[in-house]
Amino acid sequence: MTEQTPLRGSRPREVVERFIQATAQNAWDELADLYAADVIIEIPFAPPGVPKLTEGGNKLRERFKSIAGLRRFDGAELLAMHETQDPEVVVVEWKAHGQVTATARHFTFSYIMVVRVRDGRIVSSRDYSNPIDGAMAFDRLSQLFEDLIGQGSTD
Repeated sequence: MTEQTPLRGSRPREVVERFIQATAQNAWDELADLYAADVIIEIPFAPPGVPKLTEGGNKLRERFKSIAGLRRFDGAELLAMHETQDPEVVVVEWKAHGQVTATARHFTFSYIMVVRVRDGRIVSSRDYSNPIDGAMAFDRLSQLFEDLIGQGSTD
């Protein structure tokens, strides 16, 4: 791993505020720069086709670039930020508003994230969102339902 220079304004609150601002501005390189080289992103309730785990800043940057043309954010709003007993960790509630590029369909995605920041960079994040919102925005609700039914219990 290469050594990254700590970012100014390295408190978790400030980093998350920059994260939301970069998202609202569709500033994907700036957003990727907020993450550590060895970042771990978990999406426990990821819909089919979305990775539940992304490891490494380069992999995350590639993911941002691969989906950048699919949707365009018009804005984002921080609803609440909860500090924890661990000074590196915050729990964030936020929303992103935008349009699907191919259809101009408007959407609002709601998120809760558990974010760990060290030396001004996000080193880990567990991201929670409603997969139905994304499926509706991209007209994939039937596909989501079929994929979920196909993953039925093996008990």
